[in-house]
Amino acid sequence: MDVSKQTREDKEPRAVEDLVIIGGGPAGFTAALYAARAMLSPLVLLGQAVGGQAATTEVLENYPGFPEGVGGMALAQSMQAQAENFGARMQLEEVTAVDFAVRPFRLTTWSGELQARSVVVATGASPRKLGVPGEEKFIGRGVSFCATCDGYFYKDKDVVVVGGGDSAIEESLFLTKFARTVTVVHRRDELRAGKLYQQRAFANPKIQFEWNSVVEEVLGGDTVTGVRLRNVKTDEERLLKADGVFLYVGLVPNTQLFAGKLELDERGYIVTDKSQRTNVAGVFAAGDVQDPLYRQVVIAAGAGAIAAMEAERFLAESEQA
Repeated sequence: MDVSKQTREDKEPRAVEDLVIIGGGPAGFTAALYAARAMLSPLVLLGQAVGGQAATTEVLENYPGFPEGVGGMALAQSMQAQAENFGARMQLEEVTAVDFAVRPFRLTTWSGELQARSVVVATGASPRKLGVPGEEKFIGRGVSFCATCDGYFYKDKDVVVVGGGDSAIEESLFLTKFARTVTVVHRRDELRAGKLYQQRAFANPKIQFEWNSVVEEVLGGDTVTGVRLRNVKTDEERLLKADGVFLYVGLVPNTQLFAGKLELDERGYIVTDKSQRTNVAGVFAAGDVQDPLYRQVVIAAGAGAIAAMEAERFLAESEQA
C-alpha cells in the first residue's frame, strides 16, 4: 500500500458539518444541547480538557438546581450525556488550525480536516503561571494547578496556595482535608474571594496567610521543598518550607489558535457582541474564552445556549439567501 497516498486521502475534507463546536466544557456542552434540539446534529470536538475548568472543581455550590452542591466533573458528564441524548456527536479531537477566511470554514484536527458552515468556539481558559524560577521545573513534582486532582498526594504535608480569589480559597479549603497546613500567599492585605469563602477560610485552623507577599522562586531538589517569598511593601525575602505549591493567579484564554483569525482584545479574549457573535459571520464564541469578568459555569452555559441559537438563525438565513 502507498502510505503517502493513504496519508493524503486521510487529510481530505470530510462531509461539511452544519455546526462544529470546539471545546467540551459547560459552554460547549450547552451549545451542543441547544443545537441538537434544533436538529443540527452538532459535532463537538472535545480537545484534551474534557469538562473544562468546571471539571477540576470538587463541588459547585452556586450552580442552580443543586441545593447540596454538585461535583464539577459530575455536572460536566451530565451535560455531555444530555447533549448526546438529543443527537450531539462527540469526538476526542483537538483542533490544530482554523481557516475562517473561506466558506465553508476549514478546521484541521489530529486526524484530518473538517468543513463547517458555522462554528462555536468554546475552548475555555487555562491557569495562568507565575513565570518564576523553578515553576516549570516542578510542574507535576510539587507544582500543581488542581487541588481536586492532586490534593490526595499531600496527606499530612505542608502546602502553599498562591492567590486570593474564589478559586484559591475554595481549593485551600479542599486541601485541608489532606494537608497538615495550608498557607495562602496573597499579594494584597485582604482577599478577593467571596465573603462566604473568607469566613470559612478564617475559621479553619489549618489555613494561615502570608499577606502582601509574592512567590519569587519555587525551591526543591527532586521535588518541591519550599518557596522564596518577597514582601511587596518591605521587599524583605524569606524562605517558606512546603511540600507542594498550588497556583490560582488567574486564567489565560485558550485563543492562540485564533490569533489573526478572530478579533481578540488586549488580554487575548475573543471579542463578541451580546449575541455571542465574533467579527466573522458564522463564527460564535462562548464561555471563558470570551468572558474575562465572571468566569462562572452558569454564565458559560447561558452563553453557550445563546451561541447555539444564533448559529441556528445564521444557518437558516444562509439557506434563504
